Amino acid sequence: QGMATPRKAEIPLDAMKVLDPRQLKPDCTETERILTVLDETIVKLEITRLILRIIGSLERYAKMLGPEITSSLLEHQKLSMEVQRLLSSPGDEESRIDVEQCLKCSLRNILRLFLANPLLYHGLKYELQVRESPADVFIKAFMEFRDFMLERLLTSPEEEKEKIRFMEDISLQVEKNTEIISALQEELAAAIQTRDEEVKRKDKTIENLKTSIENLAKGCKAEIQQIMKEGKKQQKEDQEASQDRCARLQHDIQRLRAHYNALVLKHRASELVLRKEKCKTEREIQKWVQKYDTDMSEKQAAYEELQAVYKEEKEQLALLMEKHALLLQEYTEIEEERRMLKEKEEEAAREEARRNKAATCIQAFWKGYLVRSIYKSKLKKGKGKGKGKGKGKGKGKGK
Repeated sequence: QGMATPRKAEIPLDAMKVLDPRQLKPDCTETERILTVLDETIVKLEITRLILRIIGSLERYAKMLGPEITSSLLEHQKLSMEVQRLLSSPGDEESRIDVEQCLKCSLRNILRLFLANPLLYHGLKYELQVRESPADVFIKAFMEFRDFMLERLLTSPEEEKEKIRFMEDISLQVEKNTEIISALQEELAAAIQTRDEEVKRKDKTIENLKTSIENLAKGCKAEIQQIMKEGKKQQKEDQEASQDRCARLQHDIQRLRAHYNALVLKHRASELVLRKEKCKTEREIQKWVQKYDTDMSEKQAAYEELQAVYKEEKEQLALLMEKHALLLQEYTEIEEERRMLKEKEEEAAREEARRNKAATCIQAFWKGYLVRSIYKSKLKKGKGKGKGKGKGKGKGKGK
């Protein structure tokens, strides 16, 4: 816990590019040519691997292959059989060499024909299911060789140095990590040892507790036996007391049973008297019930008669109520007409009184006006006479 956590080594982008050949791309014509040759070689190897399977099912794929490729494959099959025959019976070395040379030419011709028609090759590749053979291992190794060559061709001296330096850094980081792992393993071993010691100590404590429990059980055994002895003694005493009590209860039961029988004999006569009274009472009740039924029947008949009369009177009442409603409506209309006539008469009387009052006022006003006019004219006349008399007296004095 006290040690610092190791920091992950940071991988430069250029170094990652150097290590991952998938990120490399051809950057010169020579490299492209070399890769083209290697790719064509891989394709030729795959076609060569398929030739034996195609020859084995030549009739099936004849239409797909065409006459030229089919004839070439048949010729190649014959040459292969001839080579096998010559190899099985060694003798004519020159003939074998010539046949092998013809076989190589035939193979090159077949490869040329397949390379001229890549769609046919890809179709047969997915159509045929060839079992894994040593040729597949060789093709896989050759493909790895192609990737290795690509990496080598595209790696510059500076990148090579960077790669070496990067690998050295990784080695140093691995050494540091190894040291850290060793230290952590030592700490882990110490922790495991501490844990084992703690477990041993706890085991020892458990053993001591078990021993104490066993000793306690042995010590309590005598006490348990004493308690059991006392319990048995108490049980025996309780059993004897219970037996005595049961005997007393049995005696009481017998005594009470005899008393019960005596009471039964004693009260049997009174029971007969009560039974007779009960029968008499039941007969009287039955008579009263019959009388009640008769009275109720009569009352029911009277009730039904009254009910019939009630229904008839109710129907008559309904008719009368309908008539009353019609008459009430007519009466209401008549009352309304009377009220309206009365209101009109009252309105006419009020109008006439108002007109009379107005006429009286007008007449009074007119009379007042006439009186004032007459009074004014009289006043004017009186003033004129007074002025005439004064003038006559003045003239006489002057003369």
